[in-house]
Amino acid sequence: MGKHLQRDLELLKKEILAIGSIVEKALRDSIHALVNRHSKLAEMVIEGDGAIDQKENQIEEECLKLLALHQPVAIDLRFIVSVLKVNNDLERIGDLAANIAERAIYLSDHEPLAIALQFNRMVDGVQAMVRKSLDALVKADVNLAKSVLTMDDEIDSLNREMYVVLQDEMRRTPGSIERAVQTLSVSRYLERIADLSTNIAEDVVFMVEGELIRHKAKS
Repeated sequence: MGKHLQRDLELLKKEILAIGSIVEKALRDSIHALVNRHSKLAEMVIEGDGAIDQKENQIEEECLKLLALHQPVAIDLRFIVSVLKVNNDLERIGDLAANIAERAIYLSDHEPLAIALQFNRMVDGVQAMVRKSLDALVKADVNLAKSVLTMDDEIDSLNREMYVVLQDEMRRTPGSIERAVQTLSVSRYLERIADLSTNIAEDVVFMVEGELIRHKAKS
């Protein structure tokens, strides 16, 4: 039974990697559509969200089947529980990528805002957090997971800066309000994706060390 369990765990690892890859592409394409005003690409991201939902359901069913069939313990049990939670977080990142794509469609039909924004830094940071959190899960790498946790503060700070800059723009130029609101929504979605990546990293620490660090005060 141990051999069958390990085989099934390896298959589960491949499945969570697969949905992670799909979600990373959706996020990358939604950002590309936003920056390059590519409405067709944005539409493809939105259309692809259903496939992510289906994949999430499939992985959840596999996790429940493994729990019932093998009754795993210790790190194997923690791995399956972590995959269940990560699977849900990835589906939510996919939803947020679709939300960004929706904003990209609107903004592609309107004149760009005449202000400098820190989108590149924010996007690069968020994408790195998603990628590193998934690498940490697959490699059971606690140090890599904890490095993701340290990246979240910068994204929060950039989101606050974005709010201030866009708020000032709305005051100066009332005609820019709707575009600024749509852009601010994108910033908020990116900040939420960073939070979900942090959740994944925290689940890796739980999986490997059995320690729940979510909601603990930062030292």
